[in-house]
Amino acid sequence: MKLSKNRNRAGRRGRNATADRALYILLMFDDDRLALSAADVAARLEVARSTAYRYLQSLTGNGFLEERDGSGFRLGPRVVDLARLARKGMGLSDLARPIMRRLVKRTGMPALLTRRTGGTVVCLEREDAGTSLCLSCGRGEILAINAEASALALLAWAPAAELDELLAGPLPRYTDATHADPAALRARLTEIREQGYAVGHGELDPDVLGIGAPVRGENGNIVGALSVAAFSHRVPQGEVPHHIESVCQAAEDLSLRAARMGIG
Repeated sequence: MKLSKNRNRAGRRGRNATADRALYILLMFDDDRLALSAADVAARLEVARSTAYRYLQSLTGNGFLEERDGSGFRLGPRVVDLARLARKGMGLSDLARPIMRRLVKRTGMPALLTRRTGGTVVCLEREDAGTSLCLSCGRGEILAINAEASALALLAWAPAAELDELLAGPLPRYTDATHADPAALRARLTEIREQGYAVGHGELDPDVLGIGAPVRGENGNIVGALSVAAFSHRVPQGEVPHHIESVCQAAEDLSLRAARMGIG
């Protein structure tokens, strides 16, 4: 026997109302309320206690809640699973954008988020500063491994075996300042590791100053690098330490977020 259209609509409304109430119950949890009782839910939803308990039992049966003896209902393992999937779905670029915007505002320079892929560096994100500086690197573009501050910040923490392989072949030269000699580049990378950041002067674009710092993920592995760039003649030497501090702080903030979200 087929239901009438009106009965179909009523059924959908009933199901939607039940789903809405289930979501509302989950949203009742916060830092100050880690457990709920049937009485709490009944009061908030303005329903009978038996009805509230039925909602709670349904959520418990599906793993969204757990019932603890004497302490009410708490969030269950299914919520943890969903949170993990949400974190997994949020990439490094998503986490970096607001941090990059703050970095641009603080330094007045364009900011880049890069990541190493084999023997190249990929630009994942770029945040412009409204200046006349036109960088060679745009979103999605590929850079050589031995030029530009963010590339050097990535290469400096490459595993020894990978570094040997990357430096075995000829290195491209873009300007007179590009590190194309493997021995000199190794010495430069050692210096970068010791100080925790890279400062480049005209290695990719002539007359461009770049400052880059590594971004670490969940297990401490390098998952990317943040950098800023500006025309060298527009950055007084006395301001460089301030910009280094800003870049390193931004990279540290992004590292903490990336680790929390399980990236890397």
